[in-house]
Amino acid sequence: MSKHETHAVTGGFGYSGKYIAQRLLNKGHKVIILTNSLHRRNPFGHKVKTYPFNFNKPEQLMDSLKGVRVLYNTYWVRFNRKTFSFASAVQNTITLFKSAKEAGVERILHISITNPSEKSHLEYFNSKAKLEKILKESGLRYSILRPAVLFGKEDILINNIAWTLRRLPVFGVFGDGQYRLQPIYVDDLAKLAVEKSDSKENTVINAIGPETFTYKGLVEEISKIIGKKKPIISISPMLGYIVGSIIGKVINDVLITREEIEGLMTDLLYVDAPPAGKTKLTDWARKHAKSLGKYYTSELARRRNRSREYFAY
Repeated sequence: MSKHETHAVTGGFGYSGKYIAQRLLNKGHKVIILTNSLHRRNPFGHKVKTYPFNFNKPEQLMDSLKGVRVLYNTYWVRFNRKTFSFASAVQNTITLFKSAKEAGVERILHISITNPSEKSHLEYFNSKAKLEKILKESGLRYSILRPAVLFGKEDILINNIAWTLRRLPVFGVFGDGQYRLQPIYVDDLAKLAVEKSDSKENTVINAIGPETFTYKGLVEEISKIIGKKKPIISISPMLGYIVGSIIGKVINDVLITREEIEGLMTDLLYVDAPPAGKTKLTDWARKHAKSLGKYYTSELARRRNRSREYFAY
């Protein structure tokens, strides 16, 4: 791989995209960033060029991608909202893939999810499956990475579990809490993406970390690490959703969705596969125990304020 090739990263000022862009820059590559947040602080300065997504102007999107050899796609939404939806995210991603092919992009590194299925009634998982199929049939070379849960200083799930443990007298887990998840460190995912960019093969990789937790076990580990041991009680999924909705209204965010609860409880964030990352969540959490969960991380705040760098709000 020549260091003079150009690589494009979607969401390069956000979460996983920022780590991918940094690793590419560290290797001496030219990097462009496609983003909806043109006014967000650019941590890379003059080292990268930025372009709007231009999903509604595919010709301009194609022009932005001309000369790019590899496209890293992290673009997605977490839930449906008035201003964004899974359906629009799917259509926008299809436009991105088509524009990339027309621009001459050779390879796409696409971030998906564990256990995608077109048969799933959960829109998150069936939408991801549809996009994987479209990419596989596009004629482009590809690597598809399927993480379960990401963790890092900008993450939402792990931080907000810690935030809840710091503030509430008890922590409720949905049902028995024995469903599993396999978090991967965000920079391990970025490292894997950059490594696979030079592959000649089409690959699909379960991008999971080295530790497998039950959900209840994960909460117990975090509580011990941050020194906030609380009673962990079993609650019904419906009660958990109602409580989460009430907290969400107080903090002006979406704390949890019905789909996320069901995805957790049906083991969709678990796969029987070797780990792709090396960083243990427990080791990382111990290093950040004082700050983990100190502030709430808001999904909607990040979307409302696109000039502010990602951090816990």
